[in-house]
Amino acid sequence: MPYYVYQITPNRQLTHIDTKTRYQDARGLVRELRGAKASDDDHDYRLIFANQQGEAEKLLSMPRDERVIGED
Repeated sequence: MPYYVYQITPNRQLTHIDTKTRYQDARGLVRELRGAKASDDDHDYRLIFANQQGEAEKLLSMPRDERVIGED
């Protein structure tokens, strides 16, 4: 399964950047993009492992649950 690299805006708009077959290549690309990003840019870059591009977009567009660290 390939790794998809996306640019994500705060309003959850997805822009497909690239598709890589190796995790190391996708991780390197995301690190480069994040490093070259201007400090006033409000978008982020993420990679996702999925069968198809449509599945990757569905997974990235779903809101994530807040992480719970420890017990209440």
